[in-house]
Formats: sequence, structure tokens, C-alpha cells
Amino acid sequence: MKKIILPVDFSDSSNKLVDYAINFAKEVNAEIQLIHVAATDIGFVIGDMGFQYFPEVEENEIKYELKELNKIQERVVAQGVTCNHILKQGIAGDTILEFADEQNGDYIVVGSHGRSGVYDVFIGSLTKEITKKSKIPVLVVPCHDEE
Repeated sequence: MKKIILPVDFSDSSNKLVDYAINFAKEVNAEIQLIHVAATDIGFVIGDMGFQYFPEVEENEIKYELKELNKIQERVVAQGVTCNHILKQGIAGDTILEFADEQNGDYIVVGSHGRSGVYDVFIGSLTKEITKKSKIPVLVVPCHDEE
């Protein structure tokens, strides 16, 4: 069975991306491997006393993200598609590509948020990074709102 690597960030556009991945998985007889990459500095706060680490903040955020991953997994499975999920911390692009390699993924499905070229120049684009570095096909799904 083929494997689709599906990075999710729990934004509004994630719903459209998940729907696309479910339909695509059915077409190519694939399972979906969900991945969410959490920031490595979740519990760090900058204040008057400099950097401070609050493990409870990180713990609560990780619990929330795992709960959201579980919801998406249940939604995918309810549509008849095999699905697993993982939450990792790290640099998003590198972590997603490493996961795709570890899983012997056949496809990566990512969203395009329709931001301007200026945004990409200054901030960078995760989608652009993945498409440039991936060793497997990357399907880019337009997820921006239609005007």
C-alpha cells in the first residue's frame, strides 16, 4: 500500500488539505501518515528577567496538538482510509522530509496558502522548501480562500 505524508498545522486551510488527501488516498489505494511539527521553543517566554522556560506551557500545547491530530485521524479513518499520526518537534521542512524518508512515503501532500511573493522572500515558504528538497512527488493543493 502506498503512503501519503500529510503535514498539518491545524489552520483553517488544513480541512481542505485533509479532504483532498482523503480523496487522493482512495484513488491511489494509499494510507495517510499525518505529521504535525511543533516548535522547539514552545515553553520559552521572554520577559523582564530574560528567557524563562515554563514546562507546563509546552505540555499543554503538546496535549492540544495531539488532541487535534487524533481528531483528524478519526475523520480520515471514518472515510475508510488507514491513517496514523505523529507529532515531532523540530524545523518543519527538515522534519517532514526526514519523516517521509523514514516512512518510505510515496507522496507528500502540502497546501499552498496563496501568500504574495514578498512574503516568500522575507519569511520563506515551507511548501517551496519541501518541493525543492523532496525526493518523492509533492502535490501542492491550493488552500487559500477564493475571492
